[in-house]
Amino acid sequence: MPSFSCTVEAGIAQRLDRYIADNLKILSRSQIKARKLSARLNGKDVKISRLLKGGENLELSWAEAEDPHLIPQKLPLDIIYEDERVIVVNKAQGMVVHPGAGNWQGTLANALLYRRLEKQVKGPVKEIAKELPEEISYLGMRPGIVHRLDKDTSGVIIAAWDDETHAFLSDQFRTRKVRKTYAALVQGCPKDTHGCINMRILRSPRNRKIFTVSETQGRQSITYYKVVRNYGSYSLLLLRPKTGRTHQIRVHLKQLGYPVLGDPLYGKPDTHFPNTTLMLHAKSLSLYLPGGNSRVSYRTALPPRFLHIIGRLQT
Repeated sequence: MPSFSCTVEAGIAQRLDRYIADNLKILSRSQIKARKLSARLNGKDVKISRLLKGGENLELSWAEAEDPHLIPQKLPLDIIYEDERVIVVNKAQGMVVHPGAGNWQGTLANALLYRRLEKQVKGPVKEIAKELPEEISYLGMRPGIVHRLDKDTSGVIIAAWDDETHAFLSDQFRTRKVRKTYAALVQGCPKDTHGCINMRILRSPRNRKIFTVSETQGRQSITYYKVVRNYGSYSLLLLRPKTGRTHQIRVHLKQLGYPVLGDPLYGKPDTHFPNTTLMLHAKSLSLYLPGGNSRVSYRTALPPRFLHIIGRLQT
C-alpha cells in the first residue's frame, strides 16, 4: 500500500482533500475516494474533510488502483541511468508519457511497465495481458512516473521502481528542490541576455487545451532564462523553471514575445521552417536519490532536430 508523510506548510487554511490534490498532487480528488485514502494528523486518524491549520504532521496511505488500460509493451527506450530504485530515460519527441484519451498504448508508461515486469521475471514478457504467466499480476502496478513532459517535448524524465522512492522523488518536485534545465530554439532575439519570467498561469476559458496568463488569477509560475546564442532572427535559450505548471515554458516564451519554434499551440507560422516540430528539450535533471547525501545530475545532448536547424542557421 503506497504511503506518504510530510509536514503541512505553515499558514495553510484548507481542507485536507483539497490540500492533497492541489498542493501535494499525489492523488486527484476523485482518486482520493476511489483509492480509499486514509489520513493521520499528528498521529491521530482524521477525515479527509478535516480543515488544516498548518504545521501538522501528515501521514497518508491509500490502495493502488488497478488500471485495465495499461498494457506492458516492449518499446525502445534511451536509458540514461537505471538501478533497483529508479530509471532515467531520454524521452523521444512524440512519445506520450501516460495513457489518456486516444493514447492508450505506445506511451512511456506502457514501456516502463514492460521493463518492470521484465526485471521481475528476469526474461522476456509477453505483451498481451491474457498471455502473461499466472503468477504475475501487473494490474495495479505503477510504471512509477514522477513528473511529466509534453508529448512533443523530448529529454530527461525519471521514474521510480517502488512506492517509497516514488514518494521520496515526488516530495522533491513538490518542494521545488529539483533543478531542471531546458533548451529551446525560439523565434526572435530577446533584448536581455538573461532574466526571470514571473507570471500567473491559468487554463484558457476559451480553449481548455491551452493556458494563458493573468495578473490576478491562476497560479504563480517562475522561469529563469539565458540566451546562449543568437542566429539572426532565432535564438537558442537555456531555461530553468522554478515552478512546474503545465506548458509553463511555452506560455512564458509566447508572452515574452519569443515563442518556441515549431510550437503548434503557442507559436506562430515560420516561413523558413514551416514543418518544424516543437524545439523544446529537457536537457538536464538534478535531484537527490534515496540514501544519497549529494545531488546527482542526468544530462543529454541536444537532439538531432536541434542540430539540424542550428546547422542550417549557421550556413
